Amino acid sequence: MTARFLPGNRLTLLNSGVEYFPALIKAIDEAQHEVHLETYIFEDDDTGRAVAEAMANAARRGVTVRVMVDGFGAQKFAERLQPGLVAAGVQAMVYRPEVARLLLRRHRLRRLHRKLSHIDGKIAFVGGINVIDDTNTPHQIPPRYDYAVRIEGPLLHPIQQALQRLWEMVLWVTLNRRYRLTGPLPAAPIAQGEQTAAFLVRDNIRHRRDIEDAYLQAIAEAEEDVLLANAYFLPGRRFRRALREARKRGVRVTILLQGRIEYRLLHYATQALYGKMLRDGIRIFEYRNSFLHAKVAVIDRQWATVGSSNIDPFSLLLAREANVVVRDIHFAAELRASLYRAMHTGARELPPDSWKRLPWHSRLLRWGSYNLVRVLVGIAGYGGKGQP
Repeated sequence: MTARFLPGNRLTLLNSGVEYFPALIKAIDEAQHEVHLETYIFEDDDTGRAVAEAMANAARRGVTVRVMVDGFGAQKFAERLQPGLVAAGVQAMVYRPEVARLLLRRHRLRRLHRKLSHIDGKIAFVGGINVIDDTNTPHQIPPRYDYAVRIEGPLLHPIQQALQRLWEMVLWVTLNRRYRLTGPLPAAPIAQGEQTAAFLVRDNIRHRRDIEDAYLQAIAEAEEDVLLANAYFLPGRRFRRALREARKRGVRVTILLQGRIEYRLLHYATQALYGKMLRDGIRIFEYRNSFLHAKVAVIDRQWATVGSSNIDPFSLLLAREANVVVRDIHFAAELRASLYRAMHTGARELPPDSWKRLPWHSRLLRWGSYNLVRVLVGIAGYGGKGQP
């Protein structure tokens, strides 16, 4: 489906939780009518409790507050945070609360990975930041590196539509009669700025490939520069071919990836692709200052995206995701400058022959991890051209 770009928005780039959570909590504290939030993780830590307190306070003063979390990502939410929120009047639901760690059935792997919020028809947030303390990482390393976008303007309308559609669907599936949406959506917000953007989702119905297709179209049209930053990067054949063809046209392709091991299997599977990408002339940087959690891109200094979707089979083929795609030179320049600062201060570029330098058993481990991921994706019922 073609992205629907809407002009008249004001977009504010937020770098990691240190900028995102104060902006989110301020918006909730000032809410007068409605707060609606979705997140994959809602942790019972200092940050999670601060967001929960803001939502509870809003509900107590008569604001309609809705929150939906994923049943796998937020496994402790129902026990630790939901009772207090419900007692304060918050409408709280868990998306697919059943967790099957060993059964690789596709419906079990369809997680709610979006990070969205909408306040009063005036402000929305879209990005990759979960409700969790950025410093909640092992070994006392610096905070996670991630992005979100604060949005004002006409783009709020499709964001609110997406939130309400999923809310209504879960109500229907769970036969929940307590939390009903009332009344039609308000009119689309008026213009608040001069930036043009589109809101894209990935689901398992009508929007299976919208986010991936937006990436592929932008890469295919690139003339100068493709800059990607992704926490979990395991692109399928179409995506890898698009990057390779861009390099053949003389486009600079730079990828910022996770340098620290968070999920060992995916980490090694990604590294199995390094050799071919480096031979194609793609520059690869590994971010090692902290855990990289960003899912962003800038292409030709005028196209940018920020969201929840990784470039891996779990995001592109299974999970519910949401990204904002922006056509604006100023926004793209700000994100591009931020990424280059991260590469300069916290990342290391891999030399072209780094794959060849690895011992044979290390290369075997990485190819074995890559093929295991392919098998797991196949078992889940997702083979074909979208597979790694």
